Amino acid sequence: MNNEIIIFDTTLRDGEQVPGCQLNTIEKIEVAKALEELGVDVIEAGFPISSPGDFKSVVEISKAVTKPTICALTRAVKKDIEVAADALQYAKLKRIHTGIGVSPWHIEHKIRTTPEEIILRAVEAVKYAKKFVEDVEFYAEDAGRADNEYLARVIEAVIKAGATVVNIPDTTGYCLPEEYAEKIKFLKANVKNIDKVIISTHCHNDLGMATANTIMGVLNGARQVEVTLNGIGERAGNTSLEEVVMTLKSHSYLNLHTNINTKLIYKTSRLVSTLMNMPVQPNKAIVGRNAFAHSSGIHQDGVLKKRENYEIINPVDVGINESAIILTARSGRAALKHRIEALGYKLSKDELDGIYSRFLDLADKKKVVNDDDIRILIGEAAQGEQPLELELLQVSCGKSMMPVATVGIRINGEVHVSTATGNGPIDASFTAVKQLIRKNFLLEEFLIQAITRGSDDLGKVHVQLEYKGNNYYGFSADTDIVTASVKALVNALAKINNRD
Repeated sequence: MNNEIIIFDTTLRDGEQVPGCQLNTIEKIEVAKALEELGVDVIEAGFPISSPGDFKSVVEISKAVTKPTICALTRAVKKDIEVAADALQYAKLKRIHTGIGVSPWHIEHKIRTTPEEIILRAVEAVKYAKKFVEDVEFYAEDAGRADNEYLARVIEAVIKAGATVVNIPDTTGYCLPEEYAEKIKFLKANVKNIDKVIISTHCHNDLGMATANTIMGVLNGARQVEVTLNGIGERAGNTSLEEVVMTLKSHSYLNLHTNINTKLIYKTSRLVSTLMNMPVQPNKAIVGRNAFAHSSGIHQDGVLKKRENYEIINPVDVGINESAIILTARSGRAALKHRIEALGYKLSKDELDGIYSRFLDLADKKKVVNDDDIRILIGEAAQGEQPLELELLQVSCGKSMMPVATVGIRINGEVHVSTATGNGPIDASFTAVKQLIRKNFLLEEFLIQAITRGSDDLGKVHVQLEYKGNNYYGFSADTDIVTASVKALVNALAKINNRD
């Protein structure tokens, strides 16, 4: 049996059926070219009879790409097939994808006909499509809920009529993996000339089993998989291209391979996400933001010692530069040390222990500690013990009350406390500090800056004081901007105190 798995990408047809994710022709061409570069074998470019825009897109994609087969979808209707053939006129490699429902639900309640009439219409559609193209794929819609013996009769009839590919869709995502596997196995064992055609999977993700069903189909004889980038598609989506491709690559002992250049997966995923305005969920396998991110101290330590301890895929293989070590309150010393060294600092064990305690305090206040935060922690540690240090800050303020601040400063080992009011919480705090320090300084500059955009992020504060004709600078950072401001003022005053 052939060990090459054909990648049939339907991002531009089934994937584009997601509400709000429609693309114009220029955007579709951009995606089609990216899919060609990625290495997909078949691009389902659209459903030509559905709209003039879809027809035009199939025409233009047929002109724009040359390596993949260009496929157009139809119903088992002559006019659909004629329009599809016309849309494919410029395609170097062309395929018509026609079909009809085969489950009791579709036969009785959607099409409202008989099982025998379904077979006749299926055969007629395939024969008519063969008049326009050699490569005809037949889809047995809702095959997942179809009786296997009846499904085998339909498939045998369309193979005899000239189908080159037979698609066994789990249209509603109903099947369990073993059920879908049994369905493919049954067709392999009971359909005459099944070995002369390619069996294709087309699984939806309504119960979260699209990839599992697809893999089970492949393991039981399917040699084409119908997929979309990022698993997009109607309702809960389609089988994810990246999941199937990397599953086969990771399990190399299966000896099954694709023509996909996996290093382009992440890039193509981001293109589709951007153009379709459909964000990729952070925990999405392979291409999600957290797919190669580690925040648990135990996991970080393991990954830093040997990546394979917690990663079965090398992120480089899908186009991501490296794993991400995310510093949070659950991170350990090993992760913090790794990040500090990556920033170019070398610390002793005692220095690292001191920064780690500050790191945990900060990590409890905000979700993620970033590189700028670490630089600030290192800078604070380098300052050592100061003659003036903020020990206490309590502020009361609101729309209908006068701001009041109580400040406690350790001056040469002894804590002094003062309370003051002001025009706002920072002004009140600064006034309380002035009452304690009793130096005639002038605040020349006061700058507040957020490091990033998160509401829980560190705020950086720079102050410039003029005292006796000299300028003194103070700096601090904290998740609380009032605290950062007072600490920056005290930092500058400590330098004045050292000089006096």
